[in-house]
Amino acid sequence: MNPKPNIVNLPVYKPGKPIDEVKKELGLSEVIKLASNENPYGASPRSKEAILAELENLYLYPDGSAVELTAALANRLGVNSDNIIFGCGSDEIIALIARAFFLKGDETIMADQTFSVYKSNAEIEGAVSIEVPLVNGTHDLDGMLARITDRTKVIWICNPNNPTGTIVPEEALVSFLAAVPSNVMVVLDEAYCEYVTDLSYSNGIQLLNRFKNLVVLRTFSKIYGLAAMRIGYGVASPEIISLINKVREPFNTSRLAQAAALAALNDQDHVEECRRLNSAGIVQLQGEFKRLGLESFPAHGNFIMVDVRKPATEVFDALMRKGIIVRAGHQVYPTYIRVTVGSAEQNKVFITALEQTLIEYGVRA
Repeated sequence: MNPKPNIVNLPVYKPGKPIDEVKKELGLSEVIKLASNENPYGASPRSKEAILAELENLYLYPDGSAVELTAALANRLGVNSDNIIFGCGSDEIIALIARAFFLKGDETIMADQTFSVYKSNAEIEGAVSIEVPLVNGTHDLDGMLARITDRTKVIWICNPNNPTGTIVPEEALVSFLAAVPSNVMVVLDEAYCEYVTDLSYSNGIQLLNRFKNLVVLRTFSKIYGLAAMRIGYGVASPEIISLINKVREPFNTSRLAQAAALAALNDQDHVEECRRLNSAGIVQLQGEFKRLGLESFPAHGNFIMVDVRKPATEVFDALMRKGIIVRAGHQVYPTYIRVTVGSAEQNKVFITALEQTLIEYGVRA
């Protein structure tokens, strides 16, 4: 069997370790997962009710075009239905963009420490990834502009950036978009946008009429608490959406996911409460990091990237033995871990375990 040569050495995406696996592996009865930026408060009760009601229809194929959900989302966002495409998580929209637009040898620009799925999907299609170093954990927009060539097809901006949690302010983003050639697509990944409270943050949807080469990605996996349902979406011009739809599989989102997402849209009180609790959690964790003498990046999503001043993979292992799963292994930041903002109690347990670990490693007396 002869695969594409460009995928042979492609790394396999590694998700956060599952709770049950860690329990079994280490003989633990209690484990807290703060590795995958899941919402600790879960989905809206309305979504759960919608899922239960939809169980009667498991024998039916889903609506391949998600017509009802698309109309409801279009109404909420203030766009037309033909501006929207749904996917099995926003990850699938990334894969579809790569499938629809990249030819072998095309170039694509991204940060050197950002969501890894941009690079992997580009390279599956034979595109060349140009990685521009972050500056203080934030996208270097001028540096990205400087790397544009006549072979550039797509630029990826993760805002807030995963894993650093930093944002690109609206003024800087608009200036950047105005400078990008109109034939170069800019994908603005706003997976964590609902968590942001900073007033300088942009709303990518409101920029679509001005920049026809812009695609905005969002998801129901994060603040809506529907990660298990795997449903996300892209918003762009009808022309771009039509092209992406040409490479989309017919039934790429399930009936359960569509029903849950529709119900979630109708419970914005739940979203507001999750945003409030997350903001309080950020304050809690940042205060503890300051007490421990640890530096962290400004946090605008539902996670914080913190420098533990020791090899992060070692701290990851030590925390896991204490029943706390976080994220490590960031190539550009080898002493940083990324921790999801949990509930107040989960955060407290994490900090206790982290402090014990730092003492063990001689970082804190």
